[in-house]
Amino acid sequence: MKTLAIYLALALSASAANPVRAKQAMVVSRESNATDAGLAALKAGGNAVDAAVAVGMALAVTHPSAGNLGGGGFMLVRFADGRTTFIDFRERAPGKATRDMYLDASGKPTQDSVRGFRASGVPGTVRGLELAHKKYGHANWNSLVQPAVKLARDGFQVTYGLASTLKGNRGIAEFPESKRIFQRGGKYYEPGEIFRQPELAATLSRIAADGGRDFYEGETAQRIAKEMAAGGGLITLEDLKNYTAVERKPLEGTYKGYKIITAPPPSSGGVGILQMMGVLEKSGYEKSGAGSAAAIHFVAESMRRYYADRAEYLGDPDFVKVPVTRLLDPRYISKLRESIDPAHATPSSQVRAGDLTAYESAETTHYSIVDKDGNAVAVTYTLNGGYGSGVTLPGLGFLWNNEMDDFSAKPGAPNMFGAIGGEANAIQPGKHPLSSMTPTIVLKDGKPFLVVGTPGGTRILTSVMLTILNVLDFGMNVQDAVNAPRFHHQWQPDRLQVEPGISPDTRALLEQRGHKVEISRNICEMAVIQFEDGWLAGASDPRVEGKAAGY
Repeated sequence: MKTLAIYLALALSASAANPVRAKQAMVVSRESNATDAGLAALKAGGNAVDAAVAVGMALAVTHPSAGNLGGGGFMLVRFADGRTTFIDFRERAPGKATRDMYLDASGKPTQDSVRGFRASGVPGTVRGLELAHKKYGHANWNSLVQPAVKLARDGFQVTYGLASTLKGNRGIAEFPESKRIFQRGGKYYEPGEIFRQPELAATLSRIAADGGRDFYEGETAQRIAKEMAAGGGLITLEDLKNYTAVERKPLEGTYKGYKIITAPPPSSGGVGILQMMGVLEKSGYEKSGAGSAAAIHFVAESMRRYYADRAEYLGDPDFVKVPVTRLLDPRYISKLRESIDPAHATPSSQVRAGDLTAYESAETTHYSIVDKDGNAVAVTYTLNGGYGSGVTLPGLGFLWNNEMDDFSAKPGAPNMFGAIGGEANAIQPGKHPLSSMTPTIVLKDGKPFLVVGTPGGTRILTSVMLTILNVLDFGMNVQDAVNAPRFHHQWQPDRLQVEPGISPDTRALLEQRGHKVEISRNICEMAVIQFEDGWLAGASDPRVEGKAAGY
């Protein structure tokens, strides 16, 4: 007898959840002050790219676990006239980086890629936001950074969620400057208190006045190089001067008549969702119903197969040839689909990266923005782990990334997210580490339909895909699609992570199929905008303290 899951949303009510609706413009982020900064930029006449700068800078103040000056990310833009672009401001390995720099004398990976000064790649956020603004924005740069300056200088009210993560993070407690600023020397911030960051305000003021020149060549750059050298870090003034953001062509694909515009390498996400959705498209998986064991099983098996390919083939396209065309070849996708047994899980030990010779031809944040002209922007940026490397350089006020852990410190060994990497993602100076960040825009009949993205390490791309499928295949409104329980499989380790909202009966049926089911709370945090009948519907995620707002 077929048993369907009790597919409850994570919201308290069992009834349909309503998104925030507006007629002209919408901003969705995981922090209310940042959402407000973006909306203010739009109301002042800025476009979606301008608002993206304002939100990104504000999050660097109010969401220190992931919002950043010391990290990097991706921006996907779809302009109202149909043009698209993808700005890659992912971190790069420093010039002194070496292939085996994170291996001990016995050849085993150390924790140096996760904590401390040596864990950081050269940050790209300031350069990436500046590139986007110079090419596609039109508001005054200084005016877009000023809300962040004010939030840092005058302070903002600490939420329950922020107070909890600041208190609970052991990594920042290891470094005196980080502990002083973010944990008040051990006298932890309580909800409702005001959090002021004068050093960060001074850094942001210099960036507001001089843009990327300050961060990569000026006073801030000089301070970074000095303090990195003092702390044993690898990043030099030359690394900062040489950093460039890269404009790339987005990946494009289709699913059941919808057009998918998404992230190209060095993101593994766009290739992943296009391959997995290709496997699902002709499978009929959706006939079993949202949240059914049969549907979850088939989707999880498509995930399992992609992550095996990801480990083998994905890396920085500036350094290695990524076989995108072959990974997305319809014949190869058909072969993957045929390899899935609808009744039984395939053990990951029996799944390997596909032979493509026949087919030649963890802490992050995301925000979505649509302006009054119909320009759409999806930005995902990160420090990698929560609060990054834990390091704050004296006098600068911001945390540094631990993005070097996204390289394959030892090909075949797992990183902090348990993901396996191969030779294509080995460490080289100047190289981007492989990413899971997957900002995505879906078109319907040639017009914008969804703007989607999330943080969450290796779980990003699967959560982006599930949210899209909830809308396209299961007819959910965008808020229900965001609220719905999620699941994830990444090949290795061989386990199917599911949120508690997936019913015990369904979990039992998945185990009968051979899945090793593991309960995992709060898989990612979506920030989504849907275009619907002349309205914009914004959905923030109830798993966090997010905010959608529009006018």
